[in-house]
Amino acid sequence: MYDIQSRWRLDGANLRYYGLRNQPHMFKNTVRLTRAQKRIIEKLPSRLTEEELGILKGLIGVQIVKAEEKRIIPSGLDDARFCTTCIANDFMIPGIEFDGEGRCPICQSADKTKDLRSVVPIMNSFPPAKRSRFDVALFYTGGKDSTYLLYYLAKVLKLRVLALTWEIPFMSKCARESIDNAKKYLHSVEFISRKASDDDLKKIYRRLYSLSENACACPSLAYVLFYPELVANRVPYFVAGNEPAQLIGLYFNHMAPRIAYTFPRNKALNLLINIGRILTLHPPFRSGQFHTLATMKQLAYGDNKIKNMVGYSNELVYNVCEAIKEAPGILAPLKRAIRSSSRSGNIPAFVQVDLDEICDGNYEWRSIKDTIIRECGWVPPEEDDKGLHTSCQIERCKEHSQFVRFYHMRSSMIPFSALEIAIASRNKNLTRDEALGELRASLGFSLDEVPECAIMREYLKK
Repeated sequence: MYDIQSRWRLDGANLRYYGLRNQPHMFKNTVRLTRAQKRIIEKLPSRLTEEELGILKGLIGVQIVKAEEKRIIPSGLDDARFCTTCIANDFMIPGIEFDGEGRCPICQSADKTKDLRSVVPIMNSFPPAKRSRFDVALFYTGGKDSTYLLYYLAKVLKLRVLALTWEIPFMSKCARESIDNAKKYLHSVEFISRKASDDDLKKIYRRLYSLSENACACPSLAYVLFYPELVANRVPYFVAGNEPAQLIGLYFNHMAPRIAYTFPRNKALNLLINIGRILTLHPPFRSGQFHTLATMKQLAYGDNKIKNMVGYSNELVYNVCEAIKEAPGILAPLKRAIRSSSRSGNIPAFVQVDLDEICDGNYEWRSIKDTIIRECGWVPPEEDDKGLHTSCQIERCKEHSQFVRFYHMRSSMIPFSALEIAIASRNKNLTRDEALGELRASLGFSLDEVPECAIMREYLKK
């Protein structure tokens, strides 16, 4: 008796894998079938003749296995197999494979990914702005990472900082308190907040919920709301301070190819782009400006079709772009700002501060939290061990929905937090025990609905 191996599924004329495979097959998740192969696979599980086994030659043992060799996917952490090096496991990431040493593909790829730092240019210091009263701007959520970035820019580098906060309906109590305290501690920072109308938000959230089964639109809607503000204030740099594990997670989720991480340093490619700019009578891009304009155009006019066609789709961004169409009025100021900034060259450069590098090679979560509590009055969440996504009430709902969709193979996107906590534990940003404690107590990896889902639904029903 033969059957399709667990996590492989027939999808039209393809077999598609929902998981993370061992090297060197990590991204080889699609197998094109002949018509004869498809006809045989459609009737599985069943006994196969010698002729049928011959037709399926090359698939036997990997995609097609004997029924007794079919892997059992655990239904809880207690039954999961864990990587011997990091916290990755086959419940949190069903379909993850392990090599002979018990290492997951994330750890197998440590040497190959050590130089994948950011998909936007890295800048850890900034010149004073000559044409703006701000040297830099950042989106400030009151969470761990954005608070540390704000501290670094304002207190360590002593820059003139514009901190932009989107008041989401689900902002956590500790995030609000952290923002209030930051205003008291950081006197050189100017804080601006914006709140989208509930009518527009509910249109967007309801559409997003129908696509993603959650209503998380961060940070995309913040970009929409604040880009005109950045252009009007002639801010030269918009600074991101993503957790290092988040940036590498894009690679393992097959959302950013290796070239995306080297593009900012690719002089030939950037020269070609700027030749095109000059020929169309536009000022050439400075480092980071291409990334800004590409991001804003994607939100204003829809997801990049070429990127999706070559297999590097970003389900999160695509769904948000589709949802934003439900409230077209909020896009009008963004489109005007895109046009004016592209013509004038007054485009805030999208850059990344390398948090590992500015922390002597290791963005260690516990010491980071101690620093921002002392320097910024940061208020940690009630869960003492929590380090991922500390500013939102429905974060566990987002994790749960991403997890359930992937677990049941309704989505090919690996839950972001699953990759991030695994990569962070691999990179020693927190200990294995700390990662396991956060995984069990604070994250939304459960087949049963988590309570935070009710918060989101209640807002949508009002």
